[in-house]
Amino acid sequence: MKSSVIIFPGSNCDRDIAVALEKLQFKNTMVWHKDTELPKSDLIVLPGGFSYGDYLRSGAIAAKSKILDEVIRAANSGCLVLGICNGFQILIETGLIKGALLRNKNLKFINKDVYLKVNNSNFFCNKYQKDQIIQLNIAHNEGNYFTSEKHLEEIKEKNLIAFQYCDEKGLVNDDNNPNGSLYNIAGILSSKKNILGMMPHPERMINNMISNEDGINIFSSILNR
Repeated sequence: MKSSVIIFPGSNCDRDIAVALEKLQFKNTMVWHKDTELPKSDLIVLPGGFSYGDYLRSGAIAAKSKILDEVIRAANSGCLVLGICNGFQILIETGLIKGALLRNKNLKFINKDVYLKVNNSNFFCNKYQKDQIIQLNIAHNEGNYFTSEKHLEEIKEKNLIAFQYCDEKGLVNDDNNPNGSLYNIAGILSSKKNILGMMPHPERMINNMISNEDGINIFSSILNR
């Protein structure tokens, strides 16, 4: 399977995601944001980091990069797109994912491991069990997902919530919400379910020697679709 990782000025997780993809034997290409052609890809990844220093809004300038026209075209044609952390913010800015990512509720940068409940079994999650509890790392300043009441009801009804913040037993409530995200949302799918935006970093959890392997099934699920 072929993948492409888009690199922006300020990306700092692009190499991490490349390592994760190559571990799963994806044939990966690194694509610079000023490129105007996208290699034929089964998966496109927008990595974490601080594209353009998070000026204006996180992801706002990156969303206007030349290569994003091709990413949007590929996404609308059904290509799988994964946006992680800053990549999620870029997906929001392009409109590929609806909603907004606001400042964390405590107005501080958060970097810690959190528990997540897996709510979905689509392309990105089919190697997990539904309601499985996993642990991934978060590192962000603007991860507080918000949307309208109407859209929230829509994403619940269509099963578009991929992950929710929870505790080690799977309890989902305000006490287990690190950033104030609406409905404890940590990851959300597009209406066609081929695009996933998530704040936690699965690429950081692929090796038991340095963390755990809870993130690896994101990538094996894509191979298994």
